Amino acid sequence: MKVQLQRLPANVVHCSARRWLCRSVSDSLQGISEVEVRCEEFRRKLLDRKWTLVKPDAQIHRILLSTKQDQNVDGLFHRRSWSNNSTSSLVDEMIENDSGAPSFYIVRDDLIHPLMNGNKARKLDALLPFLEDHSVTDVVTCGGCQSAHTAAVAVSCSERGIRSHLLLRGEQPDVPTGYNLISTMYGNVVCVPRSVYASREEMLIRHAGLVADSGGSAVSLTDMLETSTRIEGRDGRKVAIINEGAGDSLALLGMIRLLCYLSEDYLLGKERAVKLVVDAGTGTTAVGLGLGAICLGLSWDVTAVMLADTIDQYRHKEQKLIYDFKRHFGFNLEHFSNRMDGGVVRWVERCQPRKFGKVIKGEIEVCQQIARQTGVLVDPIYTLAAWELATSLGEEEGRDGAKVVMLHTGGTLGMFGLAQRYKSHFRTLVG
Repeated sequence: MKVQLQRLPANVVHCSARRWLCRSVSDSLQGISEVEVRCEEFRRKLLDRKWTLVKPDAQIHRILLSTKQDQNVDGLFHRRSWSNNSTSSLVDEMIENDSGAPSFYIVRDDLIHPLMNGNKARKLDALLPFLEDHSVTDVVTCGGCQSAHTAAVAVSCSERGIRSHLLLRGEQPDVPTGYNLISTMYGNVVCVPRSVYASREEMLIRHAGLVADSGGSAVSLTDMLETSTRIEGRDGRKVAIINEGAGDSLALLGMIRLLCYLSEDYLLGKERAVKLVVDAGTGTTAVGLGLGAICLGLSWDVTAVMLADTIDQYRHKEQKLIYDFKRHFGFNLEHFSNRMDGGVVRWVERCQPRKFGKVIKGEIEVCQQIARQTGVLVDPIYTLAAWELATSLGEEEGRDGAKVVMLHTGGTLGMFGLAQRYKSHFRTLVG
């Protein structure tokens, strides 16, 4: 389903955003606890704004697990198979599933846009309208050769009449494909040597200055949030710098909006215990989910499978994002400190740890098996890691009463880039 983008006057908020807000302060605060008061304040303060996505909705499917003998070449997921129940009512399914049938639920954010990863679209949900409000003409950001982030920025900016300038690490492939092709088609791509890319902040600032030229101005998204000022510039370009992976506090808001939707009574509900599983590249998506769960008063635990960094690096990023969130949005999180002392995310290793970007023999076949049995495409770099953990937790479901929910972040186009890079792995696929 294609994302519809809209332009709204600054004083207008689309009714879909107001869906999550209370009708009035006095009505919403009568007869509820202090924690609930804080949660309502949190909703009002953060969600009363313009959004890129017209609606925060996503499909939710139930994945049924079985121990049928269905072993692939290397025994990965041996004796496991899956099936997808995507037609019946989610509430009815959860009541039926209380009987103990092993399963997990999957939020199909991979379906919200044909060219963008779901989590990338969520990160840009509040960010793009913010740039429009500041009359930004150009955006500079960076990522790997097959960066889903740069592709999402390029597509979203083009749909809003903003020029995107994308610095991609390494060499341009002979034949562009996957996210690299989308970035090239929609944005202005410059391939950067790895030695230069290692100093990302300096690289972004320097290139933004070149784009702005003498008559324009450039500023980072962080500076725009902290100073609350618009980019200066008379007739020149107004250039905004977005961090790699949209690792900015403003990107957290889209994930929080998603949680407001998922916690509606007709979906997962606010009272039910949930184990929310997601893969972690930069970790921004996981932190947004974890922060939102706590501040919205949900009994949800967010578990992120670490893919690109060490646990210390992820925890450092988590603390920085929380610090920036409090500073930029002025929300006092002290009332939630008892739940935040140990962090807002449980960071875990992948079941088979490896250097980021590496594909292990047999994983492509597992992705093929999952696609054939469920109609859900996962990729071996990111979403297969979350699927592995959701499957493992789903087999234990019922012991503590919590429902296991995986956020499918996307990655479909990434498979094309992987097929180009790991030719030998894909040649072994059986038609």
